[in-house]
Amino acid sequence: MTKTFSKGDKVEWETSQGTTEGTVVKKQTTATKIKDHEVKASKSDPQYIVESAKTGKRAAHKPGALHKT
Repeated sequence: MTKTFSKGDKVEWETSQGTTEGTVVKKQTTATKIKDHEVKASKSDPQYIVESAKTGKRAAHKPGALHKT
């Protein structure tokens, strides 16, 4: 079963520096870019735009990479 998140949910994910916490900004269902990174999201394969609590930077993650805190 696919995980679902809502705008404002507090989540965490793993990075090369360890666990990072942040907030879900939105569910992305179309292709887009964040800086120079292509986000290949679609309705059948959505990703979530999250904002890091520490740096304020935004990134896209697949639902399986995120965990509610």
